[in-house]
Amino acid sequence: MNSSGGVLAVGNKQEGWCALLELAAREVFQLMLASDLTAPTAEITLPHEVTSMVGLAGQLCGVLSVRCDEKSATLMTSKMLGVEIDEAGADMSDALGEICNMVAGNFKNKITGLGDGCMLSPPTVITGSDYTTYTAGEKPALEVRLLFEAMPIVISLEIHS
Repeated sequence: MNSSGGVLAVGNKQEGWCALLELAAREVFQLMLASDLTAPTAEITLPHEVTSMVGLAGQLCGVLSVRCDEKSATLMTSKMLGVEIDEAGADMSDALGEICNMVAGNFKNKITGLGDGCMLSPPTVITGSDYTTYTAGEKPALEVRLLFEAMPIVISLEIHS
């Protein structure tokens, strides 16, 4: 996971950031879960059972989130920790938080000049489906929809400044 293909972070120049967000996620999932993320071939139902979020502050302010259903979150935990699926539930929040943190860190390091100029918050993980999020973002979130082991995940970046 390196900064090759980085894009300069100046003002509101965010061309290519969706591609960098997708690349960052693919690299983390390959390295930490030994899994290749794939592009969906049809419209996917957006998962909304587990949401992991990491705040960004400094030269880039916003929130990066990873959303998935409970089944895929449990499988991610199992693969990350090397435990059986039925043993993964207790550690799911920690594992999903760390995956989101790693995607956020990998993403920010791909943008020239942003690696040291942007700090990450500790992750927050929400489970359940009866919630709504609101943002003070100035633009619509950048969003990447992918499949993890044929199950949908959504990675989004809401930029506040």
